[in-house]
Amino acid sequence: MGKISRISIVLVGLMLGASLVSCDDGSAGARDAAKQLASAVSALDVGSVAFEGKDSGAANEQLNEVFKALDPVRPAVESGELTLEKDTATVPLNYSWKIGSGEWKYTTSAELKKSGDQWLTIWNPATLVPGLAEGEILGTLSQAPQRAEILGAGDTKLVTSRPVVNVGIDKPLLAAADPAVSATKLAELVGVDPAAYVQQVQAAGPEAFVAAITLREDGRTISDNQIGDIPGARAIRDFLPLAPTRTFARALLGTAAEANAEQIEKSGGALQAGDTTGSGGLQQQYDAQLRGSNGTQVFAEKAGLTATERQTLLNEGRRALFQADMKVGTPLRTTLDPNLQQLAEDVLAKVGPASAIVALRPSSGAVLAAASGPGSNGYDTALLGQYAPGSIFKIVDSLAMIRNGMTPESMVECPGTLTVDGRTFKNAEGYPASSLGSVTLRDAFAHSCNTAFINARNGVGQAQLEAAATSLGVAVEAPALGAGAFLGSVPGEATGTEHAASMIGQGKVLMSPLAAAVMAGSVVKGAPVSPQLVLNPGADEAAATGASAGSTPSAGSTPSASAPAPAPASGTPVTAAEAAALADMMRAVVTSGHTGFLASVPGAPVAAKTGTAEFGSENPPKTHAWIVAVHGDLAVAVFVEEGGLGATVSGPLLKEFLTAAG
Repeated sequence: MGKISRISIVLVGLMLGASLVSCDDGSAGARDAAKQLASAVSALDVGSVAFEGKDSGAANEQLNEVFKALDPVRPAVESGELTLEKDTATVPLNYSWKIGSGEWKYTTSAELKKSGDQWLTIWNPATLVPGLAEGEILGTLSQAPQRAEILGAGDTKLVTSRPVVNVGIDKPLLAAADPAVSATKLAELVGVDPAAYVQQVQAAGPEAFVAAITLREDGRTISDNQIGDIPGARAIRDFLPLAPTRTFARALLGTAAEANAEQIEKSGGALQAGDTTGSGGLQQQYDAQLRGSNGTQVFAEKAGLTATERQTLLNEGRRALFQADMKVGTPLRTTLDPNLQQLAEDVLAKVGPASAIVALRPSSGAVLAAASGPGSNGYDTALLGQYAPGSIFKIVDSLAMIRNGMTPESMVECPGTLTVDGRTFKNAEGYPASSLGSVTLRDAFAHSCNTAFINARNGVGQAQLEAAATSLGVAVEAPALGAGAFLGSVPGEATGTEHAASMIGQGKVLMSPLAAAVMAGSVVKGAPVSPQLVLNPGADEAAATGASAGSTPSAGSTPSASAPAPAPASGTPVTAAEAAALADMMRAVVTSGHTGFLASVPGAPVAAKTGTAEFGSENPPKTHAWIVAVHGDLAVAVFVEEGGLGATVSGPLLKEFLTAAG
């Protein structure tokens, strides 16, 4: 390149640079300062913003004092188009707050001033809220709607507002009485830990009411006079959303109570102190639908008002800035039958281990009862339990065998023991010798011959078992259920002893009591049952089909993480003819098998299948007790963890339930 060319390039570069400098009117720095201000206000932290005539730390304290009443909600703030005049600039700040069910939007103007090479923000409270004066802050008034009800079959009220009394020490009423003495007496009266309650009372402020317990008004045995005899003790009447009894469907429904600090913090502003919120079960899953949203007013007031001054200001009216209207919650409609639910709970009341009874209507899929016994310790065993189903899974085996050309009359071999890859399988204790050898499939099913079904393993592949299970509505998703549940899992691949174990409902095969009831119900319906519990789930309330987050399975169950994902829908649905053959064999369990005691249940003939599922490494192994039955348009599953034999443990519970259900 020649010398002249190089000089030309240098001249062009100098001219371009001069042009760029001449276009920089100083607005770039102002725009950056405006964006920094908007970002800082969004975070409610302006400690890094440089102000004209105001210390950044003092400005930050004042900003947080102004917006304290809206905590933990934060605004979204964006800077608009900047206007520049020599060394000053103005910029609009567009605010957006999520307040209750509404959105509060407004625009303020921020002023900037250039000082040397730096743009400073001129402090003005009106930059935060239109018209806000020095010494003013925001305040809020909130009105919460009454929590909506949870309804059962026929819209009967399962959870509704019921009268309660909050019993505690009202410290202003103590006068000269010793707080520790009164707290101890009250704790002993209502049955709470005296030491812990004394500590709560002593730690509370002098004006506090320290609740010890909340009692249902209906049926309470502790009188107002007993409470009043203790200095400082008081019973405050209130209403809470409650089920008919403390234990009624508790694991399924969950509870609702005043939100604690952790729930408020995690709500992102949706909950405030004093709000009622759901915990566990349907109350938590459908909390937004049931709770509705508070009516909230935002207003400006002077900082540092006393309670009396604030009340006076309230009566005279405040400078209102924003109003979000209250929205009443929508009742949650379910299929739960209160009479059958209570009956199931009464039947399980005497069972020590974790247990469950699930009853549903096959024709519609409506879940009528989903009871978890007292031994479940609050866990929803009925819907979320994950257990080896044992011999009730022979319903699935039989469907696969029927699809391979067998009938209830087909002959199968039932030896006393059978060894597969070094593992010996045998029949349950007390298996009748008369049903050994060559027997019909019906007879092998009726007496639950393990060896006969394991013998069929070479003709029934693991994939066929999985397909048969999904054909009966098991191990599939349950989009219509509307509640957290586990509908079972059946691995599509297994060989050797694992495949042999699958043939008797063990290995990696898992079911919940709900899944077992669905399986039995699909037989009587002649098509896969799609269970339904919630009739009107909110649009944003997804119907969970896996174990609920945070749930802890009870002993003997397997976490859902180990189970294969459910299929989106059933495979080839069970046909009416296939179901009729299965129903024939289930009826034989009652007429010629080991559940003859069900023959006396009044009404439609009962058909059933028992299951005794071994688990663990003990010798002899522990067993879960299962039984499923169909009775007219009713399918029932009964489960007892570590319960022994299905026929002798779960069977009598089933008979009691069916007889009383009518």
